[in-house]
Amino acid sequence: MASTDATLRAFFQSARYAVVGASTNTEKYGYKVFKWYVTHDLPVIPINPGAQAVEVDGREYPTVSSLSDLQEPADTSVSIITPPHVTKKALEEAKGLGIQAVFLQPGTFNDDVLAFARENFKTVVAGEGGAGSEGWCVLVDGERGLQSAGKL
Repeated sequence: MASTDATLRAFFQSARYAVVGASTNTEKYGYKVFKWYVTHDLPVIPINPGAQAVEVDGREYPTVSSLSDLQEPADTSVSIITPPHVTKKALEEAKGLGIQAVFLQPGTFNDDVLAFARENFKTVVAGEGGAGSEGWCVLVDGERGLQSAGKL
């Protein structure tokens, strides 16, 4: 099933968020997506097993190593910015934790990963669509999603 504006709205109706692949490197999309959540004052946790914190505008946000370390995973919408083989492992973990909503950024999935996501999650934002040329992207479509969810 293709992602739609209704899917986007459902993703942003969550109480909290996590970014798998949050990066300390300001040039990487893992940093840019995490910063987007911070800039929009959303409760977000960076997930990066190789860093203790991600700094945004002089403030450090402590990381957790995996989705299993989240306080309330079932109430968390998860953005993923990792290569497809890592994305698949994150999705398998997310499924086991009862996570319902995932947003797969462009380049994070292949056909198998996308099929797995669509088979196992209530809300999947990924693939063709959105306002950008590469498909659904938090950086391009996120504000519209927040607005439709009544958070902007």
